[in-house]
Amino acid sequence: MEGLLDDVLRAVLSRIGGYDCAVSEFARVSGSVLPHRCFRRIVPELDHGSRAVGGMPVRVQLLGSDPAAMADNAAQLALLAPAAVDLNFGCPAPTVNRHRGGAVLLDEPELLHEIARAVRAALPSDMMLTAKMRLGVVDKGRALECAQALTAGGASELVVHARTKVEGYRPPAHWEWVGRIADVVSVPVVANGEVWTAADWARCRAVSGATDVMLGRGAVSDPFLARRIRLDQDDDAGVRAAEWALLAPLIAEFRDRVVVKVAAHHAPGRIKQWLNMLRRRYEQAETLFMQIRPLKTLAEIDRVLVSRGILGEPAQHAA
Repeated sequence: MEGLLDDVLRAVLSRIGGYDCAVSEFARVSGSVLPHRCFRRIVPELDHGSRAVGGMPVRVQLLGSDPAAMADNAAQLALLAPAAVDLNFGCPAPTVNRHRGGAVLLDEPELLHEIARAVRAALPSDMMLTAKMRLGVVDKGRALECAQALTAGGASELVVHARTKVEGYRPPAHWEWVGRIADVVSVPVVANGEVWTAADWARCRAVSGATDVMLGRGAVSDPFLARRIRLDQDDDAGVRAAEWALLAPLIAEFRDRVVVKVAAHHAPGRIKQWLNMLRRRYEQAETLFMQIRPLKTLAEIDRVLVSRGILGEPAQHAA
């Protein structure tokens, strides 16, 4: 999730737990081979065994349309020992699609096969290759063909975002198509799309027949969702209050990591961005977001966070 679920937020989610693995933002592949520093900038976890702070494995995602360039970059990436390499055929962003990346390639299953085959050949035999796809560009007519092309090319797991490119993130997600895809390929198929709650997760699994589900925006809005699912825990007011008490110091950690990663004048936007997502599930986040929304500087936001008991005294958290 470009610009949102980066290593900063992965660290927080990994600490909370419940997740089997994470997939990084994409590394954009064009004609050149990216140096190691580019992969490390996107996925600093590569310097720590390809694991986030809490131990969660992080797969590294590549996006591009040239099989040879993708293979060359996969070989370069493999030297850094990622947990796995993932291919992005799911991004619906117009800027990405205009440059022949992401979901727009789903009109070309032959090209998907060439990319997967080239990347698979460039990787060590024991390094996992996975791929994420949508159901198509405009319609779902070639979804099965695309899935078969990717697995025939060497992808050993597929994540299927159960919408087309043009559907973007508009509900509903067509989970039944995940099951149709699973019926025609011989690798595990993971369902993705429109899973915000444990009830959504259960319905998604029932409709799709998938064992595994990938959480995206649902995990950002509800960081305890995966853990709650694992514990088969009710989603009631008492649980929410207990979760917020645990989340408050993690918001402070998020703030501190953001300040290290981005320029100070960009930090307020990142903090507001996550709180804006959190308010979908936590009323405390709604109150906090509305309080900091008009503020322009990190110092102003810090004063609010200190007053709410989320940060220590300002001297301990200098801008």
